[in-house]
Amino acid sequence: MRIGELAAAVGVTTRTVRHYHHQGLLPEPERRPNGYRDYTLRHAVALARIRRLTELGLGLAEVRDVLAEDAGKDLVEVLTELDEDLARQEYAIRERRARLRALLEAEGGLPAEGPVSPQLAALFQDMAHVAEDSPMAAKDREMLALIETTAGPEEREQLLGALEGALARPGGQERALAAYALLDQLADADPGDPRVDEAARALADCLPRDLLPEPLEVDPGNSFLRAFYADFAPAQAEAIRRTLHLLTEGDGP
Repeated sequence: MRIGELAAAVGVTTRTVRHYHHQGLLPEPERRPNGYRDYTLRHAVALARIRRLTELGLGLAEVRDVLAEDAGKDLVEVLTELDEDLARQEYAIRERRARLRALLEAEGGLPAEGPVSPQLAALFQDMAHVAEDSPMAAKDREMLALIETTAGPEEREQLLGALEGALARPGGQERALAAYALLDQLADADPGDPRVDEAARALADCLPRDLLPEPLEVDPGNSFLRAFYADFAPAQAEAIRRTLHLLTEGDGP
């Protein structure tokens, strides 16, 4: 048989046959005097077996182990491992679908910041009630979405729990609204404006002392903080820096 005839008989492409040759899965046949490969029934049997194994989901390295005469793993062992891997994938898919359903069915729909956890989506809902049209509140939501994506599970849980508690305290939403309003007013102000200190104290008054779990260097001494402060107007950045100082010095609520 020519390569095209072999491929057609087994239901694969000639490119696949050549790839299996290159990977050492399918032995090279003898060649005719004219240089064309001369495939036998044994090649078709071997190629069909490779196709069956790959259709089960085995990778080519696993197929090579199964086909090798001195394989360290037999077919039962490989298929057992594959079944266990598929079970893990099924569990992961169910978990992802559950998250998607929660996002799609959430009250108010998806937030502008995109898919976030149900806990953060609920916090965003509370924040929207506080300051729906505040540019600073929108930046705050973006930062929280960033933190949720990058923080570890314990840090994320602590941060969101602390913020939820702050908003739920008596007068918490009113204090947050006042702080956002003061920060929004600093969009075109000078960093030396007296309102900077007022905004910093108002924001610190909204936040719990345990918001920052560890001592934090709040001056722009590293690249992340420089990028963080640069995302705000100069007076707003100064107010946030002073807020972090108040929290780390223990002068917050």
